[in-house]
Amino acid sequence: MAAETVRPKRTFIQWVKGYTGQKYITTVLFLLIPLVLLILFTLIPAVNMGIFSFQKRDQLGVSVEWVGFDNYVRLFTDSSYLSTFENSIYYMVGSFIQQGLALFIATLLCSKIKFANVFKGVLFFPYMMNGVAVSLIFRRFFQKGDGITNTEGTLNSILMMFGADPVKWLSNPDIVNFCLVFASIWRYIGFDIIMYIGAIQSISPDVYEAADLDGANAWQRFWYIIFPSIRPIVALQLILAIKGAVSVFEIPYIITGGRNGTSTFVIKTIETAFQYQKIGLASAMAIVLLAIIIIITVIQKAFFRERK
Repeated sequence: MAAETVRPKRTFIQWVKGYTGQKYITTVLFLLIPLVLLILFTLIPAVNMGIFSFQKRDQLGVSVEWVGFDNYVRLFTDSSYLSTFENSIYYMVGSFIQQGLALFIATLLCSKIKFANVFKGVLFFPYMMNGVAVSLIFRRFFQKGDGITNTEGTLNSILMMFGADPVKWLSNPDIVNFCLVFASIWRYIGFDIIMYIGAIQSISPDVYEAADLDGANAWQRFWYIIFPSIRPIVALQLILAIKGAVSVFEIPYIITGGRNGTSTFVIKTIETAFQYQKIGLASAMAIVLLAIIIIITVIQKAFFRERK
């Protein structure tokens, strides 16, 4: 019986110089800077924010008082904060309308229609524009000036050409949120359309041919072929849309500044932190917003769970 050969033990330096050691070292070096940045600018601030949410503190942290859950209780009992949740409902409903329109338009553009590529470019163009520019365009579109002493604006000018009276679009609390939701849909629907077009075009043409042979109509092709095939993309787009609806900031802040009943949860959070210098309460608002987004994401993932 041949004697077993005993492999000499490799030292740490030899392991480092070997292929396995070099692979691990290279991986760690590539991950080192992103991990350091993640810890410094995400994890540590997130932990501090969680601690601050249980405190009453100013912007510089000079006077700090531990208040427990008082900040969270105030968020759900003070009407001025609860009203911002109500405004999010407008954008949430608008996000569902946006997704439905985007899916409908994408389905049309994937059919054999003329100038489909031109329509794709035109519809995607608003998403490429800067959000501040879009907000300024719509602010001038709806009204010029304060909307009370001066009701001019592009839309009102068109209405007056046909003999109609000017409307206070951005100063009337009953309609201002609908105007802002319209601007938000116009701004973001192009991205959804492109995403749905890409998903629809990834479906094999053989499936459509088989459906045509079976005599399927347009609705049956959509409901039994297109929608099940792009189900993960629909779920992803809905998650992104509802997250955006809950955390909307740019359009209402620039167009109305949060006035006339248009303040959103994020606008209120920024005002609480930097205008009123209530860092503890603002941190609690940020934690609540994070929890809402996580809950919505979990619910949607459960709803759109892939069937086996």
